[in-house]
Amino acid sequence: MSLSNLARKSRAVLALAAALSLAACGFNSVPTKQEAAKAKWADVQAAFQERANLVPNLAAVAKGAATQEKEILTGVVEARAKATSVQVNAQDLNDPAKMQQFQAAQSQFGESLSRLLVSVERYPDLKSIVNYQMLQTQIEGQENRIRVAVRDYNASVQDYNTEVRTFPTMIGAKLRGADPLVPYQAATPGADVAPNLEGKI
Repeated sequence: MSLSNLARKSRAVLALAAALSLAACGFNSVPTKQEAAKAKWADVQAAFQERANLVPNLAAVAKGAATQEKEILTGVVEARAKATSVQVNAQDLNDPAKMQQFQAAQSQFGESLSRLLVSVERYPDLKSIVNYQMLQTQIEGQENRIRVAVRDYNASVQDYNTEVRTFPTMIGAKLRGADPLVPYQAATPGADVAPNLEGKI
């Protein structure tokens, strides 16, 4: 075997070893897991937006309930406006302050919506309206989709955060400037639970 062939094979072996060591250091796995977490966050945002989109229809049906309920209805509309104005994009997922602001706005919106649904339950005439029943079912279903989206996002964040904090992938993560992401947490205890409207009449 000639010296040039030996040198060529040595370079190939070194290149392969370098590629394997880079892969072991998270150069490929860290961005892959980060992108997966960002995609799950987009699902969370879409689920919250779908809930917000149902409110104008519910508000239209509920307007005729009673004068004293208008204050609750106004609170829901205001909370919806605030919740939809607070945006957290993929670059903000490692900013605890922005995540907390988003979580608090969504929690307030959820609480207002729950108060409206419970309040409206007191009106048998309104409860019997087919449109109200359909909207109530859609909102309850959307609350479940939100919980699933949040659960999936948090699992993806846990997977990513584990990757960037464990050896040897933490080396590649540090070289890439990859910071841990913030999981979604309900701003108030129980805020992640869909409203239970049974027996609230």
